[in-house]
Amino acid sequence: MISRILSAELAEHAGQRVEIAGWVHRRRQLKSVSFLVVRDRTGLTQVVAPPSTDLPGEESVVRVAGLATANPQAPGGVELTGPRITVLAEPEQAPPFELFRPEVNAGLPAVLDHAPVALRHPGLRLPFEISAAGVAGFRATLDRLGFTEIHTPKIVGSATESGADVFGVDYFGRRAYLAQSPQFHKQMMVGVFERVYEVGPVFRAEPHDTARHLAQYTSLDAELGFVGDHRDVMAVLREVLAGMVAEVRERVPRAARLLPGVPAEIPAVHFADVSDEPDLSPARERELSAWALREHGSDFLFVTGYPMAKRPFYTHPDPARPGYSNGFDLLFRGLELVTGGQRLHRHADYLAALAARGEEAGPYEGYLRAFAHGMPPHGGFAIGLERWTARLTGAANIRSATLFPRDLHRLSP
Repeated sequence: MISRILSAELAEHAGQRVEIAGWVHRRRQLKSVSFLVVRDRTGLTQVVAPPSTDLPGEESVVRVAGLATANPQAPGGVELTGPRITVLAEPEQAPPFELFRPEVNAGLPAVLDHAPVALRHPGLRLPFEISAAGVAGFRATLDRLGFTEIHTPKIVGSATESGADVFGVDYFGRRAYLAQSPQFHKQMMVGVFERVYEVGPVFRAEPHDTARHLAQYTSLDAELGFVGDHRDVMAVLREVLAGMVAEVRERVPRAARLLPGVPAEIPAVHFADVSDEPDLSPARERELSAWALREHGSDFLFVTGYPMAKRPFYTHPDPARPGYSNGFDLLFRGLELVTGGQRLHRHADYLAALAARGEEAGPYEGYLRAFAHGMPPHGGFAIGLERWTARLTGAANIRSATLFPRDLHRLSP
């Protein structure tokens, strides 16, 4: 029995009888010859058959045995001749648009409505190949730096961001929420492992209807103990970004032209030096990113010292600049990509921070208990995976980089 090989491996088997399997990407029947192009997860294989061959329709699932024959004009320089074609499954419906076209001739809503089929198009798959490689680089870098991967609950008893913009759920008759982030739990685990990370979904019940927001997205979170201040967190983030870019370059060669360089030291500006407002507007983020590219040749820019009024209660203030934080955002190609910083680590400071905001400590009792038992100075960050991928690919809408997006209007497929 011949073992199946993939399209990307075909050139290694020139002159041998082989078997491939995949979907019929395109078929052409001419007077003198018939062509079948078969698509698998690694690419395309051209199959050459006699003109009288009964070819299966496009998107049929097939197995094809034949001779791997050198042909410079075929994809990869090798094609299959003398084929024996076995149909494994035939489609009952045509795809929503022609998947063999180089360019997608459908709008984003049509792509999203038919995602299980539409994403078979090689161009539409690219963001998700980049996403998978980026996550692999995130994990590999933090593993190398001594972090432990954790998995925290996504149903929680209190909101992470002081109660706003959460999805409430009925938890056996009790009020609970879908987690806005793993923030509380990853901080708790600093007291166990010192350095932790997580890749998982987070939920934001913000009624945005924009090209950059989702109600559910994938967050790449990290938290580390025994930091001096937020700058130690920024240094780890820089290493993570370099690792993610390197992994995409290695695993997805066709994405190489999209990738940024990651400077040995990412440029940084203090919030007070670039804005008189309580937060940065999208226009200001774009202006600052353009400045970083022009002056430093960097697609990345740290903005440090965000006002405490715009940061969660667990954020550590800047001892030297009252009203400002030891927190940061990382801008990437004109858009905020990462939020991070140093956290409070003393139990008494948490009680004071909540009281200053007029909040009771009761809802956070389980979280605060960890700090009552001694926690080191620590900090962390979170990267939005879909936003990262969308910026890399230049997508106009984050939904182009999201599998089955959830937003104000979309709850299926």
